[in-house]
Amino acid sequence: QVQLVESGGGLVQPGGSLRLACVASGFPFSKHSMKWYRQAPGKEREFVARISSGGGGIDYDYSLKGRFIISRDNAKNTLYLQMDSLKPEDTAVYYCKVEGYAWWGQGTQVTVSS
Repeated sequence: QVQLVESGGGLVQPGGSLRLACVASGFPFSKHSMKWYRQAPGKEREFVARISSGGGGIDYDYSLKGRFIISRDNAKNTLYLQMDSLKPEDTAVYYCKVEGYAWWGQGTQVTVSS
């Protein structure tokens, strides 16, 4: 049974940082590329970042590059998203996903507000 469990969200002030984690189980994590998406209230889910199975290939939504960093620890079956210089417009539910499959986590809420 595939499970993706996100954590690390919360309320943070503008300019702050958060580190999201996604713990995977039920499939060979180290063999799959992974993605982060987010969905803001009233908006469609959008791509945030992608990392290849070995971590050597990384892509970001161009508007987020420089503030967000995706990484993974295959020994821990865990995907990460470091988010710095957060802005109110980053407020959303953040999801991890296995590339090529309709396997999603339940999401973790990130709220950026003063």
